[in-house]
Order: sequence, then C-alpha cells, then structure tokens
Amino acid sequence: MRSALLAIAGMAALAVFACDDSPTAPTSQSGTATVRIVFLGSTTRRNDLPASAQACVNGVGQTHTHPSWRNFAGIPLQPFPPDRYEITLTDVPVNTRVSFRVNDQNACDENPTGAVTRNVFANDVRLLQNTTTPGNGDEPGYALTVAPNGAISQ
Repeated sequence: MRSALLAIAGMAALAVFACDDSPTAPTSQSGTATVRIVFLGSTTRRNDLPASAQACVNGVGQTHTHPSWRNFAGIPLQPFPPDRYEITLTDVPVNTRVSFRVNDQNACDENPTGAVTRNVFANDVRLLQNTTTPGNGDEPGYALTVAPNGAISQ
C-alpha cells in the first residue's frame, strides 16, 4: 500500500511539473513611453527664402509637429537658439507604429508645406523620412515604434 501511495505521489508531482511547462500567453506591453523629438534647424527665419515661399511661411507659422497618436494636431516645438527645436511627449503608445511630421518655415523652399525631411531625432536616434502624413495632401513624415524603455526602431 505504501509503495502504491508513493507511486501516486510521484505521478502527481510529475503532473504538476508538466503543467508548469505549458505555454503561457504572451504578456501585453501596452502603455505609453516618453519620446523627445529634436529638429536641428535654425531658430531664426532665413532671409533668402524666395517670394514664392511666402504663402508656405505664413501657413507654417511657428515650427511644430503633428503626431498621429494625437490625431495629427499641431503642437509647437520649443526653440533652443540658435539651431535646435525640441519637444518631449509622454504619451507615445508603445509597441505600435506611430508617425509624425515636423513643419518649419525655413523648409518652405524644399517642400511647399514646410515639412522637413532631415535632421529629426527621436530619443537621440536620427530618423529617416520614411512615411507620409495627412496635411495639405500627403506630407513627408517619420514613422517609428517605441519600446517601453524608450528604445526607438524605424
């Protein structure tokens, strides 16, 4: 009888360990992360913009960004003279591809909407212009994914 109880106890222990090895559902890493967007560009208006760029200059106004997770609403960037703008956004969805664009008056001779296509960083990672965003038609922008720890991938 004692050996039968030991055998049953042994099988029960194996069953418990076997259950421990069963696959588990992946954990969701939802939430938000902080992303600092930096645009390296002059904080003073260029005086060599052609007259044909004046409508763009007036339309752009203050240098700003349009993030997808905020329905592409315009948000001003903070100037840090002489050659940098930045903003820190604390509500960027993690593990989700998001996009944004930066509009600057000084880019009006390169793009008719002032959308910039270079010198943009997210958490110190240089971004490549790799998507379009809605605006005055499709405007050049940036797409990225942020990890919970703030790591950026494009």
